[in-house]
Amino acid sequence: MIKRYPTKKIYVGDVAVGGDAPISTQSMTYSNTYDVDATVEQIKRLHFAGCDIVRVAVPDMEDALALKSIKEQIDLPLVADIHYNYKLALIAAESVDCIRFNPGNIGEKSRIKEIVKACQQREIPIRIGVNAGSLEKEFENKYGQTAEGMVASAEYNIKYLEDLGFTDIKISLKASDVERTVAAYRQLRPKNNYPFHLGVTEAGTLFHATVKSSIGLGTLLMEGIGDTMRVSITGELEEEINVARAILKDSGAMPDGLNIISCPTCGRIEADLVTAVAEIERRTAHIKTPLNVSVMGCVVNAIGEAAHADVAIAYGKGKGLVMVKGEVIANLDEHELVDKFVYEVEKMAAEVK
Repeated sequence: MIKRYPTKKIYVGDVAVGGDAPISTQSMTYSNTYDVDATVEQIKRLHFAGCDIVRVAVPDMEDALALKSIKEQIDLPLVADIHYNYKLALIAAESVDCIRFNPGNIGEKSRIKEIVKACQQREIPIRIGVNAGSLEKEFENKYGQTAEGMVASAEYNIKYLEDLGFTDIKISLKASDVERTVAAYRQLRPKNNYPFHLGVTEAGTLFHATVKSSIGLGTLLMEGIGDTMRVSITGELEEEINVARAILKDSGAMPDGLNIISCPTCGRIEADLVTAVAEIERRTAHIKTPLNVSVMGCVVNAIGEAAHADVAIAYGKGKGLVMVKGEVIANLDEHELVDKFVYEVEKMAAEVK
């Protein structure tokens, strides 16, 4: 398990963020927030997919006034995303569990002061959401749209909130590329102990967003940086949660379910490995116990991988071995291997619980 950077624990609704809390996953609806039925439907989809916190856009008054009704119909903590019009944050604060504002487009500091006052009265946290593409002019003029500019903006706004006596803060430092995103989080992390919300913004469609987020967020998570995260994808809502959870699992930040080790397709494979792995993934999707399992198509690497796996299959010609903790427990015909393997995985998962 990766050792995480020690951070302050805050609460977004009933979800803890920071400290010893699990790293939470977030997403954002794409409906017009004033369309209460559509927004609630999307939030429920995200809840079913495993999302922990949901954010909605609040660009105008009609959206802000819809938040109360939305909140009454959902179970997930609700974050209001505020840009430009600080008065919308004051209305949103009456209904939501967190306010996210971008200091680069809120304007005068007196407006931020009003947002802070509203959040203090409701005892809800604030996310300072710094984006490289919309820094305050003073920081953009001095640093450009760089990691240094993002960090300077965050530090300035953190201090402003602290001077107002407000410390229920989480911070995001997002750019549309991996390099600036990672650099900004790395630079700011040693300077405070507030929880960080990770994300590469405007990451693109499913394929590109998955690659960028895996590199950027995975790098930070492996360094112990990050307390909550969003994978930004131009596409279906559920994919953001699926990719986020996969990054958490495969980076080692939050082991969850099976880590399936399977060899790449090559000329040595002596079985229909593609079909076998797909069936195993489908039949073990319900297992949340962290286990390492190996499904290998030939003997070259199979025995070595099996020695380190909790449960393994080593295929041969028409036959194969099922192994538990490196010990052979069955030598079976090919068509019997998957059933025996799944049985042993389910058995071990139940024992570990």
